[in-house]
Amino acid sequence: MIRSQVLICGGTGCTSSGSAVLIDEFENRIQENGLSDEVKIVRTGCFGLCALGPVVIVYPDGTFYSRVQKEDVAEIVTEHLLKGRIVERLVYSDVDESVKEEAAHVSLSDTTFYKSQRRVALRNCGVINPESIEEYIAMDGYAALGKALTEMTPEEVIKCVMDSGLRGRGGGGFPTGKKWSFTAANKADQKYVVCNADEGDPGAFMDRSVLEGDPSCIVEAMAICGYATGATEGYIYVRAEYPIAVARLKIAIEQAREYGLLGKNIFDSGFDFDLHVRLGAGAFVCGEETALMTSIEGNRGEPRPRPPYPAVKGLFGKPTTENNVETFANIPQIILKGADWFASMGTEKSKGTKVFALGGKINNTGLVEVPMGTTLREVIEEIGGGIPHGKKFKAAQTGGPSGGCIPASLMDTPIDYDNLTAIGCMMGSGGLIVMDEDNCMVDIAKFFLNFTVDESCGKCTPCRVGTKRLLEILDKITSGKGTLEDIDKLEDLCYYIKNNSLCGLGQTAPNPVLATLKFFREEYISHVVDKKCPAGVCKDLLTYKIVKDTCFGCGMCAKQCPADAIKVTDYTAPGKKKPAYEIDPDKCIKCGACMSTCKFKAIVKE
Repeated sequence: MIRSQVLICGGTGCTSSGSAVLIDEFENRIQENGLSDEVKIVRTGCFGLCALGPVVIVYPDGTFYSRVQKEDVAEIVTEHLLKGRIVERLVYSDVDESVKEEAAHVSLSDTTFYKSQRRVALRNCGVINPESIEEYIAMDGYAALGKALTEMTPEEVIKCVMDSGLRGRGGGGFPTGKKWSFTAANKADQKYVVCNADEGDPGAFMDRSVLEGDPSCIVEAMAICGYATGATEGYIYVRAEYPIAVARLKIAIEQAREYGLLGKNIFDSGFDFDLHVRLGAGAFVCGEETALMTSIEGNRGEPRPRPPYPAVKGLFGKPTTENNVETFANIPQIILKGADWFASMGTEKSKGTKVFALGGKINNTGLVEVPMGTTLREVIEEIGGGIPHGKKFKAAQTGGPSGGCIPASLMDTPIDYDNLTAIGCMMGSGGLIVMDEDNCMVDIAKFFLNFTVDESCGKCTPCRVGTKRLLEILDKITSGKGTLEDIDKLEDLCYYIKNNSLCGLGQTAPNPVLATLKFFREEYISHVVDKKCPAGVCKDLLTYKIVKDTCFGCGMCAKQCPADAIKVTDYTAPGKKKPAYEIDPDKCIKCGACMSTCKFKAIVKE
């Protein structure tokens, strides 16, 4: 009889940190100690707290072990699983002292990372074995599909989704129920459902984690959408760089077919629906729905002019409903628990929760899901654990290359569609990259624009040429050759590209530039007028200097300099027996090796 379950994260993050090795080691140690009939190992999806991986949770007590290494396994098995004694040195317990005093056992929900979260889309991630349809069914899996097919009409399903207030989580925020109603209203001999899992934003891994941790949820949701809109076939378009997600999706689809949950006459309702997986080559533009459909059809991924919209003429020229992974992940719970339940979370115009991939200059890197309207401050300072090394928060980039930045002065802004739009930002798909005082915002804008230039499909001139011109101006500014007129040109060109590009990629490409110009214009001016980078990032505007009164004359900086740019001077600091050094600016390649070598902090960059 199984008395304990050891849940080990099998998501991409923890897998890259060695969780697969942990699983093998646990199985070997459990067998050695004669516990094979009492302890079950479960490979799950992402738990969320990626910064502390590999993560291991032992149930039924719920002990959360973090940063577990192969050499720790023997102790966990012999002490915890065999003798019942928790290995305290490995336990993650970032909780208030008051909670520790009041409770004999601290639950995961009491920790600062998890206590403010509300998991809906991520409800099964890190909880079940994603390769077991039985475990999904045990968590009310496919109950929503059963309810929809046996108790609701297609019109009632659409009304439930519409009344819930669910908006598209892929970035546009369009009402999901309304999108479904458009497809349902069009008569055709064939309709399709498409799941957009082509997650291309730098630093984003929300959809990947859902597919890795709860793939059956997406299968169920797409079948519900098919029933509601009259579609009998669906496609999940996922990038090939997600091998774990792809493998688990295929398993979930095959298991659903075996159980009669995909295919002909599902639940004896007369409804037929089946799914296919299509792999993308990693083109960012294929995140745009029409380019994605073009790629599924076997053509080069380029956007199509709209109208006609996909609800009228989509995949293979037929009416099509397209939503992203997170949007679909909410559907089964909405059908099962009702529209009012979902609408009770969030704000007036932004209902439910939102998943964010929290990365950058933040202590608790990972995946979080919070109610809409949660402030950025709460996400950064509480859930995220603040900025490392005592640095000051400067800004957070939302929506990746398509989004904008939220400055420190607006940290108390509620995160929802309308509030972010009001300050010139956008929700995007959910990437949230945190920056501190050491980040140059002009360089950040250049980074995202460089990405967009590479990823533009080139079909329309405003995007193909315009973004390239933007990047050239930013290069000019960060190299110290920019003028104030260039800043004006930059802004004018941004609006031209936004207003004239064919698809969402070009229309949103200028957003990082416009946001940084709005909130950090003084940094642009400093680059242009003072020829200085305030954050000390842009190499062409940096100067490394040795503070002679601080220099001890050890010579380590000179030994480390690859350009032989540091020489002894005739100057000897008062009271010092060793000579001081200075850097030749003409030879210095600004690599920073000298600064990182100096133990006395005698080298500064200006």
